Amino acid sequence: MSKIVRKIRPSEYWRIGEHESYFSDMSLMGLHLHKIGTHFIHFKKGEPNRIEYRMEVTKKKSISYEQIDLYEENGWEHVTSYQYFHVFSSPEESNAPEIHTDPAEQAYTLQQLSKILLVNLIAMSLIVPLSIGLLSATWFLDGTPVLRLVEGRMIQQSIMGIILLYYVYYSIGAARAIRSLKRDLKEGKAINHHAPWQNSLHKNSVLPFIFFGVALVSTILPVMQLIKMDTYTLPQEDIGLPIVRLADIEQNPLLKRDEYYIDEVDWANRYSTNWGIFAPVQYEVDESGIVEDKVWLDDGSTYSPTITSKVYKLTFQSLVEPLISDLIKWHSYEKEMDLYIERKHATLDKLMVYEENGMKKIVAAKGDVVMYVRYIGYAEFDLIIENIAQKLATSAEK
Repeated sequence: MSKIVRKIRPSEYWRIGEHESYFSDMSLMGLHLHKIGTHFIHFKKGEPNRIEYRMEVTKKKSISYEQIDLYEENGWEHVTSYQYFHVFSSPEESNAPEIHTDPAEQAYTLQQLSKILLVNLIAMSLIVPLSIGLLSATWFLDGTPVLRLVEGRMIQQSIMGIILLYYVYYSIGAARAIRSLKRDLKEGKAINHHAPWQNSLHKNSVLPFIFFGVALVSTILPVMQLIKMDTYTLPQEDIGLPIVRLADIEQNPLLKRDEYYIDEVDWANRYSTNWGIFAPVQYEVDESGIVEDKVWLDDGSTYSPTITSKVYKLTFQSLVEPLISDLIKWHSYEKEMDLYIERKHATLDKLMVYEENGMKKIVAAKGDVVMYVRYIGYAEFDLIIENIAQKLATSAEK
């Protein structure tokens, strides 16, 4: 059995003369064309021999048996087909007559392909602005693009948008090249079957690698997020999470949990994990408590403090400042944003605080770790800040 050697298929399939020359040069190295796939060209390893190749373009993806028989009668054997392109071969010493002797007549074989490529280009041109518009709105409409980047919600969609843009670029190149080739043929300029191929085909062999890499990342990202993303009931004891605990803030032995179970998870006292390229460690935590012998001063109802925390350990420290800004925007009404005050702290790199009507919001950072805390209750601000500083100091060292 002949050994099959696979080589990356050059992406610009419309370079007919260069492909024919490439296949012929491979035959001199003992690699004879066997099959053209989506990403790879398959060669059969054999004895070195100069083989001439010709690529025929048809209106449909299939080629008729009658046409194959006609070419074989003239010394050209059908090797393989890929979409609208069909490859024939003939040993150089057989001096088989050319498949096409009239370039102007050959130009008509490209007519249908040219129309198909134009229709594809028009369709892509309509889809792309809509897709880009939706992506842009999702990224920037609420003014928190860094938060979306860090949480990884839109990265896969953005990668798909990049792939879509690449297809538009690719479609434009294909349509223009086929149109140019058709024009040259009509003017009597025959295809150069021995055109230099090294520069253009090698260059375009890199694109499938890039495309494969982007597609692989696009596939891996959601899988990684699914693996890392989960929600659990938060144990009452300390399990080493870099979060501020409600019991540490309230410091009241009568504090009990205010529970709310759905599907065996206490959503009033839960922690969720997440993962992203730009923040591989992420936590979101809610805790709710109740002190039965204590009441809210404004309405006399039972005192029920709550705390919500979000923690992000970032890949790049340069994201700290913009993430803090986006967290403030995301968790604030428009008027609240102006009420945040920056405070200095001995161990924190950044500290932004807000207080109104018993609600306290804090966004703090140390090193590459950012924490957002929203607390409703009567604990002192300084106590909350010191707890945050302690947790961030531990996280930043890891």
